Amino acid sequence: MIIIIDFGSQTTHLIARRLRQIGVEGIIVTPNEAITEINKNHPKGIILSGGPSSVYEKNAPKIDKKIFFLDIPILGICYGLQLTAYLLYGKVIAGKKEYGRETLTIVNQSAIFEGLPKNFTVWMSHGDEVVKLPKNFQVSASTQKVKYAAIVEKNQKIFGVQFHPEIFHTQYGTEILKNFIEKVCGLKTKSQLLDPNKIIEKIKEDYKKNGGGKVVAAVSGGVDSTVASFLTAKAIGRDLIPIYIENGLMRYKTKEKVIFIFEKMLKIKPKIINCQNLFLKKLKGITDPEKKRKIIGALYIGLFQKEAKRINGANFLLQGTIYSDMVESGASKGKSAVIKSHHNVGGLPQRLKLKLLEPLREFYKDEVREIGKKLRLPDEVVFA
Repeated sequence: MIIIIDFGSQTTHLIARRLRQIGVEGIIVTPNEAITEINKNHPKGIILSGGPSSVYEKNAPKIDKKIFFLDIPILGICYGLQLTAYLLYGKVIAGKKEYGRETLTIVNQSAIFEGLPKNFTVWMSHGDEVVKLPKNFQVSASTQKVKYAAIVEKNQKIFGVQFHPEIFHTQYGTEILKNFIEKVCGLKTKSQLLDPNKIIEKIKEDYKKNGGGKVVAAVSGGVDSTVASFLTAKAIGRDLIPIYIENGLMRYKTKEKVIFIFEKMLKIKPKIINCQNLFLKKLKGITDPEKKRKIIGALYIGLFQKEAKRINGANFLLQGTIYSDMVESGASKGKSAVIKSHHNVGGLPQRLKLKLLEPLREFYKDEVREIGKKLRLPDEVVFA
């Protein structure tokens, strides 16, 4: 397992995704909780993410310097490279800016570049520059503008790259991460690890740890809510209570699709709330799209809340939240628990008093589709 310390980069989660694709777990933590999580999880490696700050600013996010002396391999990416240099008494300035594709030239071989060509394209996004290396570090790669585009400590335990290997536009980015994982951290990698069984086991673990009980699921027939419900049903069986609100505004035959998935495939009867006439009555004469959206949302919340309150022993609310939803809500930075107290996510009122269960919150849409395919869900669901 690898700890990823998040310094606020928009692509931090991509690092975890790349690791997952090669079969390694990456846990994202904030700088403040880094030492605690390292002591708790005993990672085989640490990755320092990029970020929008300048390391020399007063309130820039930092980590305890002792992280560099734990004998755990470290890879600093962009801000992570600059922070490594800064904390170990190198020098970082507002220097030569680079944004976009640049050609990287390897000048001194290091473990993370093993097997790669001398020149290849990388993706840069930085305004600061390391101009003096810490003691016992050397340059391993440069671009035309920036000398210290990649650095390495002489014992080959601490690495830094000014570019973003997690970004698609960086050639050999996955290979660089794989080299760090295999050759430096000593972990074995596999191709494409999105194992539904592991997700199901995690749901079971969190479900028991948080008291068990009924799980109320808002299902819509879409891929996210369906995959989340399917995984949860596999974990807890008939303690899952799916609720589908038929408002007359869904795609053609969505209700039939929901019934098929739950009744035929999972042997769980969903609660179907037929309320087409109510929605159409409330929307009559309304032409403004924003007003329509608010009316639909308020009606849905009210009906769902009313139905959920009828379920004895309900303890959880299941949602098909995925990572892009977290980015849009501004809640993607740092570590996120799989189950947390309900905080008005998705507009559902806090007075519902249910814990929130989001088994897909760490995955992108295409990964959710892949999980759905592995669960053998129909294509019309997976690609909905």
